[in-house]
Amino acid sequence: MVKDTIIFALTSSKELAKEISMRTGAKLGNIKVDHFADGEILVTPNETVRGRDVFIVQSTYYPVTERLMEVLVCIDALKRASAGEITVFMPYFGYARQDRKAAAHQPITAKLVANLLQTAGANRIVTVDLHAAQIQGFFDIPIDDMTAVPLLADYYAAKQYPAGDLVVVSPDHGGVVRARRMAELLNAPLAIIDKRRPRPNEVMAENLIGNVDGKACVIVDDIADTAGSLCAAAEMVRSYGAKEVFAAITHGVFSRDALEKIEASALKEIVISDTIPMTEEKAARTTKVRQVSMADVLSEVLIAIVTHASVANVYDKYNKRTGE
Repeated sequence: MVKDTIIFALTSSKELAKEISMRTGAKLGNIKVDHFADGEILVTPNETVRGRDVFIVQSTYYPVTERLMEVLVCIDALKRASAGEITVFMPYFGYARQDRKAAAHQPITAKLVANLLQTAGANRIVTVDLHAAQIQGFFDIPIDDMTAVPLLADYYAAKQYPAGDLVVVSPDHGGVVRARRMAELLNAPLAIIDKRRPRPNEVMAENLIGNVDGKACVIVDDIADTAGSLCAAAEMVRSYGAKEVFAAITHGVFSRDALEKIEASALKEIVISDTIPMTEEKAARTTKVRQVSMADVLSEVLIAIVTHASVANVYDKYNKRTGE
């Protein structure tokens, strides 16, 4: 069944799609993505897809709207070519931070994106560490939100810190569930930073709940965009006596001068997943970022979907305690 499946990589996640293809035996399909001078996008699958399971792999990071439009146009092309089931692997789900009305007259764009994907014809969505878990409720089709937290925890578990020497830090109250899971995996205590965000991409840390004095700390978050929040959290943790500060981030967006901020910050090292690829240009701007791959997890998800097995079992397998 898997060998009859086709994976189409659009412009943002080609390496990840290639890795999934190699691990599963599913064919990496030939597809052409054209961007015209006026901004229009044309996506042309150069494979027969009639009646076949098709997987689109595309993270919708910068330029977010172009990446999203590529997915929508691709879905439409596949539907018109009589594809069977169309599953979208969107490891980084753009617009996820617009999941509610934070002020009067604001849109809920995450819901709009969910509507667009469904209207275009997607049958299933697979994401990784959605910014807000309730976004799953915006869909009327199956959606599986996998997590990179166990892989990120494995990275720090391999450093073998002495018992009681490691503390996991949540940079805000909203990330406590994610950080607590990391703390459980690492058998470490949890600390929480109390902060407020006066405006987008600006953060003010106000207090630290928990003891980090003399400890190695791992700040856990789903997204590092301009890295202002992350660097402020690192500085605060250091000011409370932490001896080393690390970070575990699922989605390394790294907009603007984020990497330069990280290089100049109190952070010693950051580990990210490959939901957003670390390009050579970005890698050349930092010595602190390491990357782990979601390819194994997503490969098993693909196999489970195609063979009608339980995706929950894949989630449980990778969400086990580190070292078990």
